[in-house]
Amino acid sequence: MGHSRAAASVLHELGDGLILRRATKEDVEPLVAFNKEIHQSPDEPDLPERVAAWTRDLMAGEHPTFDVGDFTLVQDTNTDAIVSSLCLISQRWSYDGIEFGVGCVELVGTHPDYRNRGLVRAQFEVLHRWSAERGEKMQAITGIPYFYRQFGYEMGLVLGGGCLGYAPNVPKLKEGEGEPYRVRVAEEADLPFIGRMCERVAERYLLTCVRDEALLRYELSGKSKRNLNRDEFRVVETVAGEPVGFLIHSTGLWLRAAGCFFYELKPGVSWLAVTPSVVRYLWATGEEYAKREEKEVGAFAFWLGTEHPVYQVMGDQLPRTRQPYTWYVRLPYLVDFLRHIAPVLERRLAESALVGYTGELKISFYRSGLRLELAEGRLKTVEPWQPTPDEGGTAAFPDLTFLQLLLGYRAWEELRYAFPDCWTANDEARALLEVLFPKRPSRVWGVS
Repeated sequence: MGHSRAAASVLHELGDGLILRRATKEDVEPLVAFNKEIHQSPDEPDLPERVAAWTRDLMAGEHPTFDVGDFTLVQDTNTDAIVSSLCLISQRWSYDGIEFGVGCVELVGTHPDYRNRGLVRAQFEVLHRWSAERGEKMQAITGIPYFYRQFGYEMGLVLGGGCLGYAPNVPKLKEGEGEPYRVRVAEEADLPFIGRMCERVAERYLLTCVRDEALLRYELSGKSKRNLNRDEFRVVETVAGEPVGFLIHSTGLWLRAAGCFFYELKPGVSWLAVTPSVVRYLWATGEEYAKREEKEVGAFAFWLGTEHPVYQVMGDQLPRTRQPYTWYVRLPYLVDFLRHIAPVLERRLAESALVGYTGELKISFYRSGLRLELAEGRLKTVEPWQPTPDEGGTAAFPDLTFLQLLLGYRAWEELRYAFPDCWTANDEARALLEVLFPKRPSRVWGVS
């Protein structure tokens, strides 16, 4: 990389010959090589190649919500080497039907010789600014425990998790019985149907990721074969060829299983009737993968979060549960977000024992706070509020724990149990919090 080319995209001088800049098209090969070197795991020997393919796809300029310049790089001008990088992938999420912009941070990495020098922090500051300029109300990231808390994030949204079954749990067809449903490769003509299935999922969960047809098309056919985030799209149909459902599964074995990451059926279609065919398909797919990878298939899996209809209909046929991990989330403008989702909060009140409620809720975060004023069930005011030694408010949440309540990740009683400095001043405040912010499952399939 030449110095003149780098200079055109410089955002900050970081000292000692280090510059922070946007990526350009000329950075494709160096950035692919950097991410391939940095992102490695002894448990996943093919991870570097898959990360390299993901990076190359993002840099190709065909992603519907991503541009080459959405990568930041720290470059050592003494050697011209990339020593740290990350990127921002914009997307739309939904909170109980109300959409908002989200900036997801991905591919965070720093060369070991350059760690503990604030390079990631400097890049996060840039990406947070970009995300705010795009009008995105939230930033999110999946990553190692604790690390991203230092940049204003809280672990506050379910990520992954699910159930596994084994060979004895695969439903058997009766003698002479044909497969009542078949699973086939999804095609571009299926995109409208797939879109409806995604909308169906959004009805079940508090937070979901919204995809238009352009994004679904990219997910279906725009990612290269080795891309870390490429999955297999399948349509479930009757023997007569009528589509009844849609699923997404892995491109290989993980935990010795072919895993399903998305599974949805049309309204009025029985989960109990269709799921055995899907399980048999997943098991057969796992056997194909095992042969290809020279491994042994040991299970089939539904990685569908904490709640899903398949868990109910399969019951004991899914004997092993894998607990979910957690998204990190950042809501820098909490007042704005609460105003944005006010229709949801008002609907919750209208459907509760507190219908028509009038009063206020002063929420302390100890060093800052919020005041919510409600009049006859409508959210009249949301504004910053400063707690004082003489006025501690009607509820309190240390650090960023309120985000866990807001995003349905934890119920009020769960937070109070885990954090003794979570409290309410009276039963009215407790009841109001429980109505406004109930615990609800989310299922976020983020854009990558």
